[in-house]
Amino acid sequence: MDSNKDQLEQIMSKIHADDVKFIRFEQTDIYGVARSKTVPVKHFTKKAIYGINFALTTLGYDPQGQCTPGTGFLFESGSTDALMFPDLDTFITIPWCKNTGRILLEPTYKGKPVAAHPRTVARLQLDRLKDMGYSLLSAHEHEFYVADKNTLEPFILGQNIRSTIRNYKDPELVHQLLTDLPQADIDVETYESEHDPGQLEITYTPSFGVKSADTAHTFRTSVKEIASQHGYIASFMTKPWAHSTRSACHFNHSLWDINGENNLMMDNRNPDSLSDVARHWLAGILAHAPAVSLLMAPTINCLKAFEPSSTSINPVNATWGFDNRTTALRVKVGDTGAYIENRICSGGANPYLTLAATVAAGIDGIQNQMEPPPHVNGNAYDPDNIPTKTPILPSNMKTALENLSNDNIICEALGDEFVKCFVAHKLHELCMENEAKAKGDTDWERNLFFEYL
Repeated sequence: MDSNKDQLEQIMSKIHADDVKFIRFEQTDIYGVARSKTVPVKHFTKKAIYGINFALTTLGYDPQGQCTPGTGFLFESGSTDALMFPDLDTFITIPWCKNTGRILLEPTYKGKPVAAHPRTVARLQLDRLKDMGYSLLSAHEHEFYVADKNTLEPFILGQNIRSTIRNYKDPELVHQLLTDLPQADIDVETYESEHDPGQLEITYTPSFGVKSADTAHTFRTSVKEIASQHGYIASFMTKPWAHSTRSACHFNHSLWDINGENNLMMDNRNPDSLSDVARHWLAGILAHAPAVSLLMAPTINCLKAFEPSSTSINPVNATWGFDNRTTALRVKVGDTGAYIENRICSGGANPYLTLAATVAAGIDGIQNQMEPPPHVNGNAYDPDNIPTKTPILPSNMKTALENLSNDNIICEALGDEFVKCFVAHKLHELCMENEAKAKGDTDWERNLFFEYL
């Protein structure tokens, strides 16, 4: 309690120093959409200590705020309130919103954490990892599209990746992103234009624990808000147009000791310099890839990127390789340690769930001392290069749902309450797709996802 009191005093000092008058109490929904209530500063301390009421129905909303049947959080539960408490470590001042701060929430119901909430799911997987003596250092690597908010035309035309002229198509937008994001506790490392018209990428430094997903959540919302101030929509939708390159969200991560002092994924005594625990971790993710890919690429739109005919370098099978961008898991080994780039993850994914799914699968690999298949040299799209019995990543929702439902290890790790809620949203997407096909509506995915993801 004393530490909470000290933190609150520090936050109040920052509130006064930054002339904050309003605090946004914010959470994620299942899709990763930020949902919030804004509180005048005079009520902040009370609500930080005693919690704030927030309808649990947010877990039953699609990205447009429409109700998804069968989640367990709408009329079947009486559309009840949760009591949400802020994580005091997440307070920031928002430089692009006048006199405004923000703090992230987790819900409780009748005194217990809400097991279906994405931040709770991620935190519980990290607790399991901690109990095994490991910590996770990670960062999400986001690609996204920027388009005119009225015409939806990409703000950069043509394809010319990393061209300096393209990098600064709108200098004012770039300047504000690179100036304001660090003030929101996002330590930007690189900015560049990506492959397709209007596509950008920004990377930032990694963090330990759930802060990694918190930073990703903050990043996505921040980029969208800043872009809106310049007349644009920034969208993390995976494939906004049928022939567009996928916007990925590669999940770069490594295992460390419990104190975060030593990288445990490298062992120079082994021929490939990977430690045994790194190999077990890799093997677990690959073994469960057909199931967890739905949490890493969770929408009908995301899954289309796994089709072999896709126009960009996307994984299509459960493979791994050293510095190989055609595989699902790209392993990087350097002088100071090793890390894994999980390339399955898509821009449209909820970062809390990509983290949770990766950890749940990796833990099973460690617990059962799994060994990965041979790594792929060269093109992982060439069947001649692929080990026998390599699983294929599902490219449609029906198959992806079957894979997830049949994976008892992953479903048990994530919990019945979460799986029920998540699967209900996916079944609802299938219904929307069927209705759209019957009407001849080819724009339903962009209409559903583009503005809010």
